[in-house]
Amino acid sequence: MGRLFGTDGIRGVANVDLTPTLAYDLGRAVGHLLNGNGNGDSVVIGQDTRRSGDMLVAGLAAGLTSMGCDVVELGVVTTPCLVFVAANGPHVAGIMVSASHNPADDNGLKVVSGGRKVDDEAEERLERLIFQAEALPGRSNAQLGRVRRDIAEVEGYRAHLREAAGDAVRGLRIGLDCANGSASAVAPALFAELGAEVTVIAAEPNGTNINDDCGSTHPEHLQRLVVERGLDLGLAFDGDADRLIAIDERGELVDGDGVMGICALHRLESGDLRNGILVATVMSNGGLERAITAAGGRMIRTPVGDRHVFEAMERSGAVLGGEQSGHIIFRDRASTGDGILTGIELIKTLRASGGATLAQLAARIPRLPQVVINSAVRHKDQWQLDPEFTAAIARATARLGDRGRILVRPSGTEPKVRIMVEGDAQTEIDEIAGELDQLAQARLN
Repeated sequence: MGRLFGTDGIRGVANVDLTPTLAYDLGRAVGHLLNGNGNGDSVVIGQDTRRSGDMLVAGLAAGLTSMGCDVVELGVVTTPCLVFVAANGPHVAGIMVSASHNPADDNGLKVVSGGRKVDDEAEERLERLIFQAEALPGRSNAQLGRVRRDIAEVEGYRAHLREAAGDAVRGLRIGLDCANGSASAVAPALFAELGAEVTVIAAEPNGTNINDDCGSTHPEHLQRLVVERGLDLGLAFDGDADRLIAIDERGELVDGDGVMGICALHRLESGDLRNGILVATVMSNGGLERAITAAGGRMIRTPVGDRHVFEAMERSGAVLGGEQSGHIIFRDRASTGDGILTGIELIKTLRASGGATLAQLAARIPRLPQVVINSAVRHKDQWQLDPEFTAAIARATARLGDRGRILVRPSGTEPKVRIMVEGDAQTEIDEIAGELDQLAQARLN
C-alpha cells in the first residue's frame, strides 16, 4: 500500500489492501505506543455499517489485547460519537473502523486520542511499529487485555446532542438521509425525540449498501423527497456521519460552504464568532469569503483536510471552520466534524433568523461559478512531475488572471486527482476543467 496513513487514517479495499492482519498489527502498534500494562488502559473501538467492519474490529481487538490493553467495543456508531466517547470516558485512545463516504468495499482505520486524530508524528511512529509488529514484545496470560461490548457510553453522546439542540428542532418537518451508514443508529430516533416530524430514507444498512446512491454524496433522492412532502429542510449524512449536506425547502443543495456561511454570518451579527474568523480550506468558494469579509469578518484558508482546519482554528482561536464537503467543526461544541451536530446548529440558526427560510439564508452566500472534477488516475501523486500537465495548468491560470483560480491536488482517500476551477464565467471554467481532466487521463494513467 505504500505509505499507510493518508489524510484520514489508513484506507483501502477491505480484505485486499486493508486486511485483518494489518488491523491486528495496528492494534499491536497502538498498544505498544500506549504501553498497555494490563492495569486498565483501555481503547474504545467503533465501526460503521460495512460488512468488513466486524472482521477489522476483531483484528484490532486481538492486537490491542495481546499488548495488555483492554478493549471496549461500541458497535455501530458515528465517528464523532467514537471521538466523544474516547475523549470523555476512561480511555487512552479510540479507533474508528470506517471509510466515511467511500464505497462499501473500502474500509478504514482512524486512531484518535484526546478528542482528535493523532498527529503526523504519532502516525509516523505507528507506521514504523506496524512494519515491525511481529517483533514487538507481547504479554503473558495474566497481563493480557480483555474485550467487552458496552454501548452505555453512547448515551453520553446522545445527551450531548440533546443539550445542544434544546427546543430548536421541535415542530419542524425534516427529511433525513442516513446513507445506510452510522447515522441510521442515531439520527432518526434523536430528531424524533427532539420533537421533529421525521421522514427517513437510506436507514436500512445491510453491510453492502452504505453510500450507495444515497447520503451526502448522492442527495438527489432527498432533494426530491423534500419537495414532494413539503418539508422544511433535509439533512444528508455520509457513511460515518461526520459530514452534512443540507437541502432547503425548494429542494436545492446547501453544501458545507453554505452551512458555514449561514452560521458564520449569524454568529458575526450576534458577536459569537470568536475573533471574527471563519476557517475554511482552499476548496471553499470565493463567494463565501466575499460574504464573510463584507460582514466584517475574516476567512482563513488552509490545505484540504479537517486536521488542517482544526489546527488553524486552535492557532487563531476560531470556533467555526470546515470544508465545502460538509465536514464542519463547531469548536465550542466538539473537537471534530459532526454531521448531526452541524444539522442541529444549522436549525438553531434558522430558528433564530426571525422567520427566514433556509433558502433565504443560503441566498446571503454568493457563489462564484466553480467546477470540481475528480479525475480517476493511477498516478495521482505524480501530477506535478508531468511537464505537459503542469504547463497546461500554468496556461489556464494565466488565462484566468485575477478573474479566477485553479487548484489541483491528489485525493487523500481515493485514486483521483481533484481539479477545481473557479471564475466569473461558467462556460470558460467548464472548458478549462474539461481540458485539464482529459489531459490528466492521458498523462497520469
